[in-house]
Amino acid sequence: MATSLKEMMDAANAAVPRITPAQAKEMIAKGDALVVDVRDGPEVEFSGKIAGAVHVSRGMLEFRADPGVPSHDKRFDKSKPVILYCASGGRSALGGKVLKDLGYSQVYNLGAFKDWVAAGGAVENPLEPGM
Repeated sequence: MATSLKEMMDAANAAVPRITPAQAKEMIAKGDALVVDVRDGPEVEFSGKIAGAVHVSRGMLEFRADPGVPSHDKRFDKSKPVILYCASGGRSALGGKVLKDLGYSQVYNLGAFKDWVAAGGAVENPLEPGM
């Protein structure tokens, strides 16, 4: 059992493959991947999110992903790929490990939202400059 954040991160990074924005775009283009933004609400509100992504803050991920609880989000499907991202890749790695522990087999860590943006990935709902 992990006893430090470093050990938790090492386990998460070992369990959840990191993918590039190009790989994510390819998976998204196939139409069956669920893209999950695990950042907190104010972060998403300020910067927007990947076009078509579902926002589920890291603290609520288990409650939305587990089909055995009333708060389950039906968009979470264990038979489909799940791509997670956050601000730097840490929360998405930890969240991906949780999904693996819940029985999701195709889980990927896209890492940082800023890398997606830098690669020209589509974004929806950012605040207007100066807001």
